[in-house]
Formats: sequence, C-alpha cells, structure tokens
Amino acid sequence: MTHDVDTLATALCATTDDMLKEHPDLVPWRPPVGITPRLSDAELVTLATMQAILGYTSEAKWLRHARAHLRHLFPHLPQQPGYNKRLRKPPV
Repeated sequence: MTHDVDTLATALCATTDDMLKEHPDLVPWRPPVGITPRLSDAELVTLATMQAILGYTSEAKWLRHARAHLRHLFPHLPQQPGYNKRLRKPPV
C-alpha cells in the first residue's frame, strides 16, 4: 500500500503544481521580499487532499502519520499550527 500512496502523492503534487502554474491567480499573494515558505503551495494542497482521501479528520493525527510514512516525499512538514494557518488563510 505504501507504493500506492507514494504514487498518489507524486501524481497529485505534479498535477497541482502544473495547475497552479497555469492559473497564477489561484496562488496566494506573497510580497516579493521576505521569507519563502519551505512547503510549496502544491505540496500543501497535496497534503490536504491526501488527508481528506485517507480519512484523517484530525490535523494533528494526519501530520503524525505524514511524518512517520511520508517524510521521504515531503522533506519539510510544518507543525500543526502552521499547517492549520496556511490551510485556513483567507484568499486576498
């Protein structure tokens, strides 16, 4: 099953990245100078989508699972407050 989840994550991240490049209006605004996030927008969307697909309703449990099983795909996983903040940030 691990290989299926890895394949899903890779395909989902690539598709999301391509979609965000085609539609830059969907990407949240960031100032030209400042700290760039270590987790890309495509990776964030991939993590949130996989959380829903795999049935995790708790973000804390999901991030623990992702750290244990998906670390090789996502080298930087935020802590739960940062993950929540980026997911819930209203569009500008």
